[in-house]
Amino acid sequence: MTYFGFLLRFIAPPLAVFALLAVWDFRRSGPLPPALRGQPAWIVLLAHVIVAVLYTTPWDNYLVATGVWWYDPALVTGLTLGWVPVEEYTFFVLQTLLTGLWLIWLARRLRPSSEEVPARPALRRWVTAGLGVIWVVSLAAWLAHWPPATYLAITLTWALPPVMLQTGFGADILWHQRRLTAAAVLVPTLYLAGVDALAISAGTWTINPAQSTGVLIGGKLPLEELVFFLVTNVLIGFGMVLVLSSESHRRAAALAGRLSGRR
Repeated sequence: MTYFGFLLRFIAPPLAVFALLAVWDFRRSGPLPPALRGQPAWIVLLAHVIVAVLYTTPWDNYLVATGVWWYDPALVTGLTLGWVPVEEYTFFVLQTLLTGLWLIWLARRLRPSSEEVPARPALRRWVTAGLGVIWVVSLAAWLAHWPPATYLAITLTWALPPVMLQTGFGADILWHQRRLTAAAVLVPTLYLAGVDALAISAGTWTINPAQSTGVLIGGKLPLEELVFFLVTNVLIGFGMVLVLSSESHRRAAALAGRLSGRR
């Protein structure tokens, strides 16, 4: 199975369905619910596509350059940017669109019980501190050059700083929208992990067993791949919920006002 064949079989069809549903919903119901009108949804989605490509590119190039994973040359076009085939950049874009459109579809259907978001600064601090501990451990494992931890440690070291920014600013907003946030993250994570296992079985790409834990879910999917899809969908899901949230914009304006008042 070629890489573009994988994208056409498993990513393009659900993406097309949710794009059509998003257009249908907008024509029928207009914008998202008031609690999620901080910015137009399409602008938020496109901004996340740009950020995903820019932030993921150095990480992915490093992994391929150091042999953490590789692609079968016969199953890609041979067009590369850096060490990574153009199909991989296409996947960055399509995954973000798929998860983002799924979230937008859910946003009209999974609403919190109230519009008001209770401020919970302790929740923001504790969640962010817990993630910080995981990040320190991951960084230490990477710097220790322990081969079985390489892929997992690099992934967590790369992904957790922006997640900590998200939770430090709005873990309570995410908790208030927890049904939406959880469904937006977990469903695409499980789907993409499942089709990723098929691509690995087909030889489209290969995870280096010497630089991964060797833990295989269902006998096929490396643990690191599940973690990869989880953290990338967390970045997309958390980011979109926070930027869409009207409470986030009120909070950001209040924070900017306090900071400017100190100068």
